[in-house]
Amino acid sequence: MSAADPLAWTAGLALLVAVLAVLLALALHRRQHRLSERLRTVFAEAEGEELTTVLARQARRVEATEARVEGLEGRIEGLRGDLRQVLQHVAVVRYDAFGDMGGRMSFSVALVDDHGDGMVLSSIHARGESRTYAKGVVGGRSDQTLSPEEQQALAAARGEDASGPGRVERPRADAG
Repeated sequence: MSAADPLAWTAGLALLVAVLAVLLALALHRRQHRLSERLRTVFAEAEGEELTTVLARQARRVEATEARVEGLEGRIEGLRGDLRQVLQHVAVVRYDAFGDMGGRMSFSVALVDDHGDGMVLSSIHARGESRTYAKGVVGGRSDQTLSPEEQQALAAARGEDASGPGRVERPRADAG
């Protein structure tokens, strides 16, 4: 081992420490610059004011914002409750009520909310007349007997198996 080897190791180690120190200094400088920019934003309107005054104003703003957020959260929860009661689940079943009529002119439409409450409307078309019926639905069931087409419409509106005699149509939300 020569005398130059420990000196070369020491020099290499010193160079490595110096490079790490420069990298650390650059990282700290960037962090300090970002912090300075944030502070400049906070103090932009506080020219000549005491630090405690500026911080107290910022604290009031934060409290006001928190109060607004809490109020909005309460309103959102209320709207969610209201939305569960909206007749938003809709399905239409079109069918031929009579063998001598074509074109699926008769229909049953179910309109229910998230709890399965709502109504089923049916319109039966014949050659000389048309009749319309409305039946209430509570919890997905009706006190009146539902025709197979009405049952199919109700099942489709509730997202259940809608197999049956007619063709199910689900109105698009963006139609109209």
